[in-house]
Amino acid sequence: MGQSSVRGDRPRQRDRRARELGWDDSLYEGGSGPGVAAGGSGDGGDGNGDSGDGNGSGSGSGDDRGGKGRRSGPPPRKGGGSSGTKKRGKGRILRLTAIVLSLLILAVAGVGYLYYNHLNSILKKDELTLGDKAMADHKANAAGQTPMNILLIGSDARNSDVNKRLGGARDTFDSPPLADVQMLVHVSADRSNISAVSMPRDTLLKMPKCTDPDTDKVYPASTGLMMTNESLGRGGPGCTVAAWYNLTGITIDHFMMIDFGGVVSMADAIGGVPVCVTDNVSSRDSQGHGSGLKLKKGTTKVQGEQALQWLRTRYGFEDGTDLARTHAQHMYMNSMVRELKQNTKLSDPNKLRKLAESATRALTVDKGLGTVKKLYDLGEDLKQVPTARITMTTMPWEYSTVQNGKVEPKKDEAEQLFRMVREDTPLDGKASKKQQPKAKAASSKDEAAPAAEIAVMVQNGTGSVTEAPVRGRAAAVTQILVAKGFTLARADTRLSPQERTTVLFPSVDLEGDAQAAAKAIGVPLTSVRKSTDVSGVALVVGADWRTGSVFPKAAAKADDKTPESARALNGEDTGACMKVDKNFTW
Repeated sequence: MGQSSVRGDRPRQRDRRARELGWDDSLYEGGSGPGVAAGGSGDGGDGNGDSGDGNGSGSGSGDDRGGKGRRSGPPPRKGGGSSGTKKRGKGRILRLTAIVLSLLILAVAGVGYLYYNHLNSILKKDELTLGDKAMADHKANAAGQTPMNILLIGSDARNSDVNKRLGGARDTFDSPPLADVQMLVHVSADRSNISAVSMPRDTLLKMPKCTDPDTDKVYPASTGLMMTNESLGRGGPGCTVAAWYNLTGITIDHFMMIDFGGVVSMADAIGGVPVCVTDNVSSRDSQGHGSGLKLKKGTTKVQGEQALQWLRTRYGFEDGTDLARTHAQHMYMNSMVRELKQNTKLSDPNKLRKLAESATRALTVDKGLGTVKKLYDLGEDLKQVPTARITMTTMPWEYSTVQNGKVEPKKDEAEQLFRMVREDTPLDGKASKKQQPKAKAASSKDEAAPAAEIAVMVQNGTGSVTEAPVRGRAAAVTQILVAKGFTLARADTRLSPQERTTVLFPSVDLEGDAQAAAKAIGVPLTSVRKSTDVSGVALVVGADWRTGSVFPKAAAKADDKTPESARALNGEDTGACMKVDKNFTW
């Protein structure tokens, strides 16, 4: 996806109906879906999700975008009806797959100097973060190692002949993309395990302030909730990174963004990816809705556009929701990684070059990953992790009470998953001693000043996407601190909504003071962290402490178990098989 695929289009009118489509994801236009494989390999134009099949069963022409303008691209399309939106989403997942593959592929591809320069020339770069909040530094583990977090972004761009053929939806050609696939990949500090967290594209959240680096246009922080996939239209992938950081508090080191074509070419290059279904499945209903996927019961190797169909399928899998589709995508990604590690065909130099070229052309990365050498080094890091220590999850969610058909993070369970990633706790439950953050093991070496000399600014963060902030909470907690000897504590009138109570400090010489304040009110040391957003010690009272004068024991006690609602899937689970809805069998 070229620079024009994420930048440069003029602002467009948001289609109000697009936000009412829920999980709908049609891709092809009715009667004219371009470039489908035999057997109707596009997505059928359903009114609910998997749409626009290559046989012309799709319907409508609008889209579900609603993103802002981007840079250096052609002008936006006109209008936009609701059904076109449906036409886009399925492809999101495919791109993720290709991203992880890209890393592994580049790590094993031996390329000459000239070819190396060629790959560097086609690798696209962009800014890491466009938010106005600097991301906090990583905490080192007991061995002095730090983790790494990579945000994988799949845009729905249709900016090239290949992407137009695979993505369909002609009315969206060359228009600004949405970040329809978002997955955070956490590589542990000791490089022993990888944890991945997917976020549904229809997740509602508050957008951060973002400044477009090319045009200097400022997108102010949203006052209401927006769909997470709209972040890409607010200056580029760096705004998607900023939105993730604002929501999760997880420091993100890199991002990688991919397009439609990369998935197909890489699936072909490795000879297909094995997938499994519990029964014969045909993803097409009586109205022609569905991805067109048709497989026999058991395991089949899918490649080309059939791989694309698998990743887009919702009708026919489990309960037909996007959660089921995400689970199928996780199975595909795990299987693909296993194939890459085991497939001896990748010793073929021509195949390797083809794969490396496909991966590189499909990628846009942050400038910190802006060379093939850096991608190679990253791939070497990832190769250390055995597939048995790779865990795929989905952010726990619940249906929104604000917008019908959309979802919001499931308050406690989503935060638990985010906290485990922040603290480098493996989602497979197999933490080693040296993975434990220093904050768990000991207090800061910085000696704290007397309580009466420590200034603490208290902010009210008790609001959430579902609950209004508790009025006067900052003042109430300030009085608790004053009673414990922190007489310089002051209440801040600003609201800083966040799930968990945290104590922030700007530099190491104030870490001891911050920990002293945390200990005084019972906040765990794992919730004390460095942040450049503050000029002194700051206590943000989160949604986990809305009432009472004592910090809740339940909030203080860390539960290092991955929530069941995250649907954890182990990378070595070769027996994983998608359950088929009996209404879609043949």
